[in-house]
Amino acid sequence: MFRRLGTLTTALALAGTLGAGTASAAGTSPQDGASGKRVYNGMQIAFDPSMPDAFCTLGAVGGDDYGRKIAISAGHCINAPAYADREIHENIAPVYHRQDIAAGPIGYVRYFKDREGSMTGHPTKDYMIIELVDGVALSSQGPHLKQTDEMEAPGGKASPNALSPARDDERLLGAALFNNNELLVSGQLGVWYGRVTNNGNGIYQSHAKHKAGDSGGPVTWHVPGTPYPSQANGFQAEGPWAGITKAIILGLPPYVYTSSANILADLRARDTADPADVYGAGFEVTRNP
Repeated sequence: MFRRLGTLTTALALAGTLGAGTASAAGTSPQDGASGKRVYNGMQIAFDPSMPDAFCTLGAVGGDDYGRKIAISAGHCINAPAYADREIHENIAPVYHRQDIAAGPIGYVRYFKDREGSMTGHPTKDYMIIELVDGVALSSQGPHLKQTDEMEAPGGKASPNALSPARDDERLLGAALFNNNELLVSGQLGVWYGRVTNNGNGIYQSHAKHKAGDSGGPVTWHVPGTPYPSQANGFQAEGPWAGITKAIILGLPPYVYTSSANILADLRARDTADPADVYGAGFEVTRNP
């Protein structure tokens, strides 16, 4: 397996595991291995059918400027330096719904940013692009969070990954004391929310909790005046997609997230340098219910 792209020097695997990804028949378009399956933010994903307990989570699903169905997760979820930082056109790295591996791949990894020696992923570009198979049904509704659009922060500081001038969806949430920007986070611990207490180059810190396996999972912005998740509303909330779960660090608070601004800015910068060849460029979350 993987021979079409040369010999793997490091097995394509989930971070912290030794299992290699299972190869599928190579091609330039995704095979429809899970036709009709609903794909949504918060879905747990596996890269090796024999290791379902080593998993990550989808942070957002939608489409790109080239008509492809796209899902976004964390780049540090896999470790294969030979394939990092470039488009992977062939179907060598399938992605499965962790709870329904028998349905077949829901998509294939097309790009991921290498962690470059960091156990918590690249400092500002810790993301993965997955091209979903044609037959899946995209949904904006996850287990707890409904994503309405992409986060925009007019007047905010530009992402370090942004071209100049930066677009509003490439600008960052403020974290000063007079800012009350709050993140809503969904994962294995349920749904949590907390103020953005620090913003370091588009990496948000917050008291909103997560745990191992939630990497890549969904983050939305709490729209002021809208209900918080609670028992009264079934622990549901909605708002614009604001980022993905990144890591737990030695800090207070310890929970950090990669902003959607960093991801969207890097996608546009790479697409500008190499038009039509960048999976996920122009990403927008699905409006499908």
